[in-house]
Amino acid sequence: MNGIGGTGDSSSIGGIGGVDVGKGVVVVGAGPTGLLLAGDLAAAGVAVTLVEKRAHGISNLSRALVVHARTLEQFDARGIADELEAVGEPLGELRLFDRLTLDLSQLRSRFRHVLVLPQYEVEKVLERRAVKAGVRFAYETELVGLTQDAHGVRLDVRGPDGATQTLTAAYAVGADGLRSGVREAVGLPFPGRSVIRSLVLADVRLTERPPALLTVDTAGDAFAFIAPFADGYHRVIGWDRSRNVPDSEPLDLDEVRGIVRQALGRDFGMHDARWMSRFHSDERQAPAYRVGRVFLAGDAAHVHSPAGGQGMNTGLQDAANLSWKLVAAVEGRAPQGLLDTYEAERHPVGKAVLRSSGGLVRFAMAKRPWTRAARGLFAAVVSRVGPVRTRAVGRITGVGISYPAPRGAHRLVGRRVPDVTLTAGRLHELLRAGEFVLIAPRDVTFETGRAVPAHWSSARRTTLLVRPDGHVAWAAEEADAGAVEVALGEWGVRGDG
Repeated sequence: MNGIGGTGDSSSIGGIGGVDVGKGVVVVGAGPTGLLLAGDLAAAGVAVTLVEKRAHGISNLSRALVVHARTLEQFDARGIADELEAVGEPLGELRLFDRLTLDLSQLRSRFRHVLVLPQYEVEKVLERRAVKAGVRFAYETELVGLTQDAHGVRLDVRGPDGATQTLTAAYAVGADGLRSGVREAVGLPFPGRSVIRSLVLADVRLTERPPALLTVDTAGDAFAFIAPFADGYHRVIGWDRSRNVPDSEPLDLDEVRGIVRQALGRDFGMHDARWMSRFHSDERQAPAYRVGRVFLAGDAAHVHSPAGGQGMNTGLQDAANLSWKLVAAVEGRAPQGLLDTYEAERHPVGKAVLRSSGGLVRFAMAKRPWTRAARGLFAAVVSRVGPVRTRAVGRITGVGISYPAPRGAHRLVGRRVPDVTLTAGRLHELLRAGEFVLIAPRDVTFETGRAVPAHWSSARRTTLLVRPDGHVAWAAEEADAGAVEVALGEWGVRGDG
C-alpha cells in the first residue's frame, strides 16, 4: 500500500489484544465516516473499537476532493474546522457543467465556500482526534462473522496473525464501504447499477496551470475534471463515453492525456503520474440502514456518482446524525424510537443524493438534442430563479437539508440551525460539548438538565432545543418552564439519570 505515515499515537494502534467492548460500540471501517463516528463516541465516554482490514496508514490515493459547507459546520462543532481550512483551498463557486455555476457567497454559514481538500487530509485530522479520544484501533483485522440478539452483537474478526477473536458490543456500525462485510453479514442487499463505466483517474504533475482551482468541462464524448493537491500533484478524472472497457484493462498516461485534450482542449503538460486507475461509478443504496443493533453508514449504505462531490460529505453527515443517538442508547437514556430516527432521517437524504448526482452526470454528458435542450433549460432556471438556486445550493452543500418533524410541531423542528452568535459565544462552539443546547430569550432562565444553557444575543423570543448535530429538536414561542421540562424529558436530556 502506497500510504502516508500514520498520525496517531502508535501505542493506541495494533491488535485487539482481547479487549471486550461490552456495552460499547464496534465500528468497522476506518475511512472518514468511521473515524468521525468512532471519535464522537469515544469523546462522549463510550468504549469503541475501530476495526479496519487495511494496514495502518493514511492513503494518499483517495478519491474524494471537496468538503462542503455543512460538513465544515460539523467539523466546527468538533473544533477541527479551522485546522482543515488552513490546509485546504476555499472556492467560492461550484461549477457543475457548462453554463451552470453555483455561487456559494450567499450561504447562511460561516463557510461560504467549498473547501478543496483531499480525503487523506480529512482522515489524518479525524484519526488524530479519534486516538486522542481513546478509540481502540485494530488494523489488519477483518470481519469474518456477525451475530446479534436482543442484548448485543458478537463480531468474529481475524487479526494480522490469522487468529480469530470475538468482540461483543451493545451496537455495531458498518462504515466499511461499497463491499461492506457488515452489510453482507446482516443480509441486506445493495440494489442499483453502474452508471458510468471505464472512468480513468490519475495523479500527475502539470507543466501548465489550469485556468481554475477546479477545472471541469465536457466536449463530444469526453468529460474531464482537474483538482490540485497541496503537494504539487493534480488529480485528473476523465471519461470517454465511446471507450467502454473493463476496470482491469491496462491504463497509460497517453490515454488520460487524450481524454483531457478532447474535453478541455489541452492536457496542461501532464507528466510523472504517481497513480493511475480505471474504475466505474455505481448508484446503489441499501433498503435499510438498521438491522436490530447493527447500523450502516457512508458508502456501506449508499454509493453514487462523484458529481457535486457529495460522497464523503454524505457519509460524514450520516456519522454526525448517528453518533449522539448511539451515545444516548449506550447510556440508557435514549427515548423510545430514537435509534429508528437515524434511518428515517438519513435514508431519504441518501436517496436524494443518488437522484441529484446521477442527474448531474446525465446532464453533463447530454448528447441527444432534446437532452441538451433540457440541460440548458435546467441551467437557466437554476441560475435565474432565486428559490430554485437556493434549493440547489442547499442540497449540494448540505445546509438546506432538514429532517421530518412530527405533526403539529413548531415550523423550525428538524431544520438546521445556522452558527448563530449567542451571549456565550457561537452555537458551534457550544456544541463542542457533544450535548444538546437550549437557547432561551435573554431575560429567561430555565433548568436545562444535561443541555448546555444559552441565550440569544438579540431580542428573539423563540426557545430552541438544538440537537448535538445542529438540528432543532423542539421549539416554542414564549415557552414556559413546564414546556421546557417536558421537551427535555422527551429527548432524554432532563438530567443525568
